[in-house]
Parts: sequence; C-alpha cells; structure tokens
Amino acid sequence: MTKSQTLASLAEKTGVTKAQAGQFLDELAALAYSEAKNGFTIPGLGKLVLVNRKARMGRNPATGEQIHIPAKTVVKFRIAKVCKEGVLSA
Repeated sequence: MTKSQTLASLAEKTGVTKAQAGQFLDELAALAYSEAKNGFTIPGLGKLVLVNRKARMGRNPATGEQIHIPAKTVVKFRIAKVCKEGVLSA
C-alpha cells in the first residue's frame, strides 16, 4: 500500500479525515525517532531498538581486498510475536 492508500484506509475505518490520519502517523514516527534509544514499542506490531555492532573485517566485493569495518550503532525493528502469528497464519 502507498502512504495515500494507508491514510485513506485509516481515515475511513476510524472516522477521521485523511489529514488527521496523516498528522497522527507523522507524530507517531517523530515520537518513535526520539524514543528509539530507550526502546519504542508499538503494541501488537513490534519494537524499535538500538543495537551496537562490533568492529569486524570485511571484503570489498569489487576488488576482493580486506577492509576494516568500524563498530557502529544501528536501529533494528523487532517484530512482536502476535504480529508474526497474524501475518504467517493469513
């Protein structure tokens, strides 16, 4: 679904305007970005978490030469069990 289709569906099912549904999604995303460092949970869907990756050795695919990949922090989304069951059983 496109963003426009998502907003239309949410607006229809909740009885709000598309603009209000869009504003809600924008605010939810902004809240998720600011709270990701503490773990941001969307009940029934999953959780945003920060994960520290160790430094490691990699390989340049073009030349085959070994390169050092530095340690970094990445954002991951862990899917909730109820979401997995709902999607996989459909």
